[in-house]
Amino acid sequence: MTGRTIDRAAADTLRQARDAVAREAWAEAYRLLAALDPACLTPDDCAAFADAAWWTSRVEESVVQRMRAYSGYVARDAAREAGHMAWMLFYEHQLAGRTAVAAGWLRRARRHLRGEPECVEQCYLAWMDTEDAQRRGAFDEAMAAARRMAGIARRCDSPDLLAMSVQAQSGVLVAQGRVGDGLDLLDDAMCSAMAGELSSFFTGWVYCLGLQQSMACVDLERAAEWSDAAMSWCAAMPAENNFRGLCRVHQVEVLELRGSWAEALSEAERTCAELLPYERRMAAEAVYLTGQIRRRRGELAAAEESYDRTHGLGRDPQPGLALLRLAQGKADASATALRPALATAAGGLERCRLLAAQVEICLALGRTAEAGTAAAELRSLALDWQRQCGSEETLLHADAATASGAVAFAAQDPDRALPLLRRALTLWLELRVPYEAAQVRMTLAAADRAAGDQEGARMELRAAEQTFRQLGAVPDARRAAALLAEVRRRQPGGLTEREIEVLRLVAAGRTNRAVGAELVISEHTVARHLNNIFAKLDVSSRAAATAYAYEHGLT
Repeated sequence: MTGRTIDRAAADTLRQARDAVAREAWAEAYRLLAALDPACLTPDDCAAFADAAWWTSRVEESVVQRMRAYSGYVARDAAREAGHMAWMLFYEHQLAGRTAVAAGWLRRARRHLRGEPECVEQCYLAWMDTEDAQRRGAFDEAMAAARRMAGIARRCDSPDLLAMSVQAQSGVLVAQGRVGDGLDLLDDAMCSAMAGELSSFFTGWVYCLGLQQSMACVDLERAAEWSDAAMSWCAAMPAENNFRGLCRVHQVEVLELRGSWAEALSEAERTCAELLPYERRMAAEAVYLTGQIRRRRGELAAAEESYDRTHGLGRDPQPGLALLRLAQGKADASATALRPALATAAGGLERCRLLAAQVEICLALGRTAEAGTAAAELRSLALDWQRQCGSEETLLHADAATASGAVAFAAQDPDRALPLLRRALTLWLELRVPYEAAQVRMTLAAADRAAGDQEGARMELRAAEQTFRQLGAVPDARRAAALLAEVRRRQPGGLTEREIEVLRLVAAGRTNRAVGAELVISEHTVARHLNNIFAKLDVSSRAAATAYAYEHGLT
């Protein structure tokens, strides 16, 4: 692999290929390099060929070319280059889930670089030292390794690996429970990517890892901002951008939460097309989110198909599948399906979502005590997260307040349920998560009715119905509409909504003119409404109508 003499045509093709690599025209580079006899390629050419194959989603071919490059570097006794290539092979095998093979390549990387003078390639080994110590809970050791990585990157003038070292330090802080500090440091690394300070490969790498960490830290606002930045970068890159699918997964997560379901479905489909050839586990997340949207839209057969496909790609389809069983009227099956996932789930957003589903399913089965236990664990997770991140306005807190409010209402404790549900609604609205906000409004409406507040129930149901219709959540919209019609039928005295508004203002002492000004109607119309109110309530004066309003909680 060598430098053997080649004919003029092959030499010209090789020059064109090297020029395409320099321009990061990866599809062109791949086409040209694939046309050449492998014996014509130097180890550097094989390494470039591997990059071209990776960028064009030919990951297995990328591995083959990296092994050829590695062999060539070993033959040349080029320890640094061999060490770097061995590390890249470790990383690609690790991503593919081949842990034993990956471990072998990492050992080779260490062996090649151990005796070398300080060089940028040793940053990769310090990075792995960081992750190993972090997994063991040796956080001081992990931070020392991450800072050692930063020092090498600075001395070797590598902005790419300096940004990765900052991200590694961020990961240590988060794992240590210093989430706020960790996320602040993460922003520093992400800014390096956004400012164009890094090479294309490391820009994509920093974006993907940063988005993953933002979602793991249940920081929806941060994830949304960085997702927009990452996708803008992807759009500006050549078509052969392998990071596009990886970043798009996180964009789909944000779009699904924010209620942009049509766009989320479109992006999820594109994500699967981009990722399935080489990254099935990440593609599975997009398929799962598709199932979530379809379930909420009432497309139950399509949702089941998505969950089955999610399972086939290696991702547990819970809690979505359990909630699908509940929607199909199979409450017992839904509770059974959820238990294995709960038994193995760690903390964080994953367990939070499982617990929230458990509360919903247990309440549907009338198991209020079991639902209360799950809600209590949710509260504990939220409080623990608050200590780590310094915020009480995260997705965890919204889920905890929702679950606790629903359990309190099921236990017929409206005095406790109402403030919890109002807190949950406030959080979902601030987080801009419309579907969950509308679901809370439904429970809040029921609690309002139990407390005798028919007007409050009507307002919550109307807002919920509007949101469900906008989202396309057809079954929920129908349920909200039916409950709203029932509440309207039960208005005191058969009064219309407008008549109740007029009566409330009259009971507050407003004149007809003042009522008309506030409701933007004429005095004549106010008088007509009052005549109707008097007739329906069988009263003959404003004072009697006011007394009725107070007696029936309309003030």
